Amino acid sequence: MDQTEKSNGLFSRLKKTRASLSNGLASIFKGDGIEFDDSVLEDLEDQLIMADLGAAASKMAVESIRRRAKSKGFHNIEELRHALIEEIATILGDARRTISIEANSQRPYVILMVGVNGVGKTTTSAKLASWCQDSGHTVMLAACDTFRAAAIEQLQFWGGKLDVPVIAQSHGADAAAVAHDAFMAASARGVDVLIIDSAGRQHINAELMTQLGKIKRVLSRIDAAAPHETFLVVDGGTGQNALSQAKAFGAEVDLTGVCVTKLDGTARGGIVVALADQLELSIPFIGVGEGLQDLQAFDPMNYAAALLGDLD
Repeated sequence: MDQTEKSNGLFSRLKKTRASLSNGLASIFKGDGIEFDDSVLEDLEDQLIMADLGAAASKMAVESIRRRAKSKGFHNIEELRHALIEEIATILGDARRTISIEANSQRPYVILMVGVNGVGKTTTSAKLASWCQDSGHTVMLAACDTFRAAAIEQLQFWGGKLDVPVIAQSHGADAAAVAHDAFMAASARGVDVLIIDSAGRQHINAELMTQLGKIKRVLSRIDAAAPHETFLVVDGGTGQNALSQAKAFGAEVDLTGVCVTKLDGTARGGIVVALADQLELSIPFIGVGEGLQDLQAFDPMNYAAALLGDLD
């Protein structure tokens, strides 16, 4: 990994998580010689769990390290670090997925964005619109967050910045009706991608979750395949609570992927590993900053290296 990537890319964004893990490793393994016993391996597992990799993924990684240590050993902490990177990348391998807009012959390709309040869902919708534009697609946004104050105006701001049309109604309007109107408008204009920004809702609020299901039903009546993608947006700093959010939203709307945001401000970036391992969810994108270009396609090896790479 070159210095440009380290300073400007994912490596620099995950500095807090990486520093936490590196300090933990340094506290366990002192000096060049690394001796493994049950106590040391337990400490290593604890360090991974504290970074929110989850108990199952942490145990899997440590068991692999135990086997490697028995077969050929580790001479220094850097060898151990590289082995951990390989193990975490392997765990994350199935989570990598590219959305296939071109493969869908019908237009528009509908992406429904869901999530709890405050996770950055509206901003992520705008970043995704920018990504679609950069990929050569025309985009429309639908302001279906009709409950939060200024949510419609926020999406309209991003639409203006991107020169993307935004379909909206008044505050308090039926979100499913807005989604319907947006689909019909996108279809009439031949727009490639329709991104629907739904209202943030707590996953324990049954009434609001039912309303989210209504949006999906309305869309599917127009196009049986719609929405083609349903992305849950989670805040990387929420830790293990992201798992309960994913389970609740998945029961209502059949998630096709997770976008993890705000990874630049947390020491708990391992939640990406837990989501991929425990729920077997794809992670098409991760958010590593506030800029429109700070939505990145997820790459398992790059992510694992950013979690555990050197600090130079």
